[in-house]
Amino acid sequence: MAERREVVKAAVEPDFLQFNDLACEAVGGKVSHCEDFTVMFVQREPPQFIASAFTEFGKWMDGWETRRKRTPGQDWCIMQLGVPGLIYGFDVDTSFFTGNHSPYVSIQGGCLDKPPTFTLEGDRTGMAASDSQLAAVAKLGSEAWPELVGVSQLNPGYSDCCHNYFKVNFTHRVTHLRLNMYPDGGIARLRAYGVGQRDWSSVSPHQDVDLVALANGGVCIGYTNAHFGHPRNMIGLGRAVNMADGWETARRLDRPKHLKVDQQGILQVPGWEWAVFRLGHPGVISRIEVDTNHFKGNFPDSCSIEACSLTPEEEAECIRTRWKSGKWEVLLPPQKLRPHHRHLYGEAELTLSRPVTHVRLIISPDGGVSRLRLWGRPAAIAAAPAASRQKPASKL
Repeated sequence: MAERREVVKAAVEPDFLQFNDLACEAVGGKVSHCEDFTVMFVQREPPQFIASAFTEFGKWMDGWETRRKRTPGQDWCIMQLGVPGLIYGFDVDTSFFTGNHSPYVSIQGGCLDKPPTFTLEGDRTGMAASDSQLAAVAKLGSEAWPELVGVSQLNPGYSDCCHNYFKVNFTHRVTHLRLNMYPDGGIARLRAYGVGQRDWSSVSPHQDVDLVALANGGVCIGYTNAHFGHPRNMIGLGRAVNMADGWETARRLDRPKHLKVDQQGILQVPGWEWAVFRLGHPGVISRIEVDTNHFKGNFPDSCSIEACSLTPEEEAECIRTRWKSGKWEVLLPPQKLRPHHRHLYGEAELTLSRPVTHVRLIISPDGGVSRLRLWGRPAAIAAAPAASRQKPASKL
């Protein structure tokens, strides 16, 4: 008889994991310079281990691994964030680096007006920086950038300890990171969780923008269920590449044994799921897109959207009460959804025409949505929380 696996209780995850990874290659993040050879370690996908994979330089590892250092100093690389913004925390993932992980690490951050003219392209296996590259990066003065994470010990890449989380208390916009290894070794992934920050002074009040987009400062600050995919994915760049790149909940266990619909064809069920977003800037929403791309047999039956305008203090109270308080008003009444389809709604379907700061997407009874777009025009609201650093929201 097979034995049942013992369930190991996972450690409590830090709140900042609800934010988006601003360094991920999916949003444009890249390694712009590396002191010693590397492969990309900002991929969206989790690291993998292939036992039989070797190169002429040694064992192939999914991440950044430097040579065993035999010269003075330590190894480092410079990364360009895909979305500049405020960083709340890091995950330095050492997965599969069990006898070759970097023992210590520190992270510095800089805000550059213009990105460096050099960049690393292609497979970097076995390649170290040239003298000209070292001279070019020296002009950045990255060794003097502010420290976001001081010199800290890393755990090896075993499954129960590979995620090394570091909370950040830094109130300035960051465009580039410098990751320092002490002295050498390997790191599988670096995740930089934060909120995008856009210069809204350059945006015309007559220009329609996606007010909830990751790149424009939108952020998920509450949700009911994220069993298969986090709602933060819905405000990512472009269309979703697959179902994992969207929000998908578990099936609700309170759905009726026999389903019925109303006159609009919408299922009559007792439960629903929701996700709350703070807009990157207060604004009047005039167009909405709800995309169920890739969700063919697991899309929600219907959706609706509520909105409100909250001060930072009111937002904090809503988070404390798990969003049981608030001043929600209907923005988009319930709409029947279709599988694998881009749903577009204009002013004819919307019921609010005043500026708002927060929205709540409600899906019924459960399922998956790949993207949410809220097009509108930015508006000035004295009590708006946009453009100022917010206290990180508790994960709900």
